[in-house]
Amino acid sequence: MAGEVPHCQADPELIADVEEPGARADNIFMVTTDSYEDLTHSLDDSHTGITRDRLASGTISAITREGSLESNDNNSSNLAAETAMKEDMGNLTIVSQDAVFQETSETEAEIKDAVITDPKEDVRTEEWKNQKKHVFILSSAGKPIYSRYGTEDKLVTLMGVMQALVSFVQDNDGNSLRSIMAADHKYVFLVREQLILVAAAKSYESVHQLIFQLTYVYNQVISVLTYTQLQKIFSQRRNYDLRRLLNGAEKFIDNLLNLMDHDPSILLGAVRCLPLASNVRDIIAQSIVQHANVKDLVFAILIANNQLITMVRMKKYPLHPSDLHLIFNLVNASESFKSGESWTPICLPKFDSSGYLYAHVSYLDVKCQTCLLLLTVDRDVFFTLADCKQKIVQRLSRYNCLQAISESLSKGCYSIGQVDIPDLRHFMYKSKSTAQFTSPELEAPYTTKEEQERLYGLYLYLHNRIHSPSRPLKILFHVGSHETLLGWVTSGFELYAVFGPLVTKPVAINSINKLLKWIKKEEDRLFILNAPTF
Repeated sequence: MAGEVPHCQADPELIADVEEPGARADNIFMVTTDSYEDLTHSLDDSHTGITRDRLASGTISAITREGSLESNDNNSSNLAAETAMKEDMGNLTIVSQDAVFQETSETEAEIKDAVITDPKEDVRTEEWKNQKKHVFILSSAGKPIYSRYGTEDKLVTLMGVMQALVSFVQDNDGNSLRSIMAADHKYVFLVREQLILVAAAKSYESVHQLIFQLTYVYNQVISVLTYTQLQKIFSQRRNYDLRRLLNGAEKFIDNLLNLMDHDPSILLGAVRCLPLASNVRDIIAQSIVQHANVKDLVFAILIANNQLITMVRMKKYPLHPSDLHLIFNLVNASESFKSGESWTPICLPKFDSSGYLYAHVSYLDVKCQTCLLLLTVDRDVFFTLADCKQKIVQRLSRYNCLQAISESLSKGCYSIGQVDIPDLRHFMYKSKSTAQFTSPELEAPYTTKEEQERLYGLYLYLHNRIHSPSRPLKILFHVGSHETLLGWVTSGFELYAVFGPLVTKPVAINSINKLLKWIKKEEDRLFILNAPTF
């Protein structure tokens, strides 16, 4: 880090093994494979770099077939999934009459005028050039698809150069271009079969962290189109302008990139749970189980402010954290969901990249904070799920669960003072077996936007050193000019802690042991430990 003299030590025997807080090996509801480490290892083991993500397929068809067998309906099979893949994503059926991809009332001309007047969007200005992180998507033929800042039409030449660089490396030695370093800039490339994603950054992220982010962006594109449809389009027309199908979906990519700039959930490959008393969470889960036990309903997910309240799933089908992040992003980026009950298709790439699930989306409170998503493989059960939602709300209201959720949201997470450890300023703890994490609210000295960005940069640095592909560490103790950092990774959890600058290594180690005991004591409130199924 700039202005710091690192003092690092790596010794896995510094701290004795402790029981993992938040762990439930016998009741896993989220997939914990394909982690950040898996990505970095695959990068270093592959001669040609990444050419295709490890995406699942066939799961939706399997569920449809199982449902057909249970109901003895021989005419069903996987027709619904196949029909879904052939449909144009632009024709969404939204009961609220407000299409998810067409929320704004501005015309295309008004949008172009706004771009011209905004210095950040005008590719001719210094403001555009000085953005900390640009992200571009182009087809393998060099056709512009997306730019985080600016309009794609003004970047045709630039994206053509990017495509030429990728092709040059592939044609000469069969390798895949991964990154270019130039002064304080990193140019990172993620090459897929049909798409090229590029990040140009002068930020805290490492090359591998930027590739990890680009992978999420790629999955966001798949969640809109499906991998099957993407392959079919470019196999028929290599020069197809994909912006036609992604029109209106840019906001999902924008929101995802903004989220990755400050939210550690994607970096950790985990989700944050809303702190709730375990008995309240159990009542919520049982309410869903009782009133949403509908044939072919795969997931029922209740979230609030990007925090998971509970999830009920079909047996045999856990959900990957990256798919859950895409669901969070869908809700967070869509204001139209707040106007009424909605029905929208979504592809979850890690669950099944070949087809769509159909989501009934609705808010349960007047403030539009608590959102319920019911995901099914059956495209014709909107009204059935709408009825289920009403029954769930009635039971949650009867037991004052919605009030408990509202009170938890108003209180915030918890303060670092509740942990009662001197000189501990902040921390992030992830339970690997449940893919959940917890961290306190940001407090002094991290109250300004600049200080919060610097803190997140410290976590990025610590995470990168711990997960270094060339020299991974179990424990890292780092002394800087403003903070002392400690990172610790075991087979069961990851822990990153920030202390004051005068804290010594023995004091930090002793504090970490106290912190783990505190998290263990509070685990029923901070984590989802019971995952019911339909």
